[in-house]
Amino acid sequence: MSTNDDDRVDDSVQEQRIEKLKAQARQAAGGQMMSWESDVLSTDEREQFWQRVMDFENAPLVSDFQRLTDTGMQLPAPDTMNDEQLTAKLWEVIHGLASMRVFLSETDHLSDRELYTELWQRVLREKNPVLLDDPIGAWHVDLLGGCSEDDIFAHMKYYADERYRQQWLADFPDDVMPSHEDPPFHRDCRLPQAYDEVPSDDGDDRPT
Repeated sequence: MSTNDDDRVDDSVQEQRIEKLKAQARQAAGGQMMSWESDVLSTDEREQFWQRVMDFENAPLVSDFQRLTDTGMQLPAPDTMNDEQLTAKLWEVIHGLASMRVFLSETDHLSDRELYTELWQRVLREKNPVLLDDPIGAWHVDLLGGCSEDDIFAHMKYYADERYRQQWLADFPDDVMPSHEDPPFHRDCRLPQAYDEVPSDDGDDRPT
């Protein structure tokens, strides 16, 4: 058989694998799925994408609280620490999350105690799919990502620029738009980012 014929056979087999992965994804979605594939993707990239979709669907659900404590980190209740201890623990948690490719954003409206309490009571308790062999993936946790009325109000007040605020009013004219205020804290600019190298423990106790 010629090389061209071998290539066509390989492509056919790969397309079959892709269709099988799509079928599995559709089944995982309850039989209904909307998807789009860019024409510029190679067959290898398409297969890698759909394999990643299924890896995500089949990944174990684990809370970040458990993942952190599994590393040996202690996570005491907020009311058991004074302010200095809590700030040090907060930064330990922030860097611990970053080492697991979990990154926080929009935290500047919260004090250290408020943020640690929100993490300890809610965010760290949520169970999410965990891909243990995924060194470049990232999970982003927006502290205002719940899209509640309070979240939207805080985002408009502290984070949204004027263009976004005006567009929001145009789309939702009945909403109350708060006056802009600068966030009371300045933590976000120092939070680890997905494109950073994993940070060291130096500076965990930096005050906000």
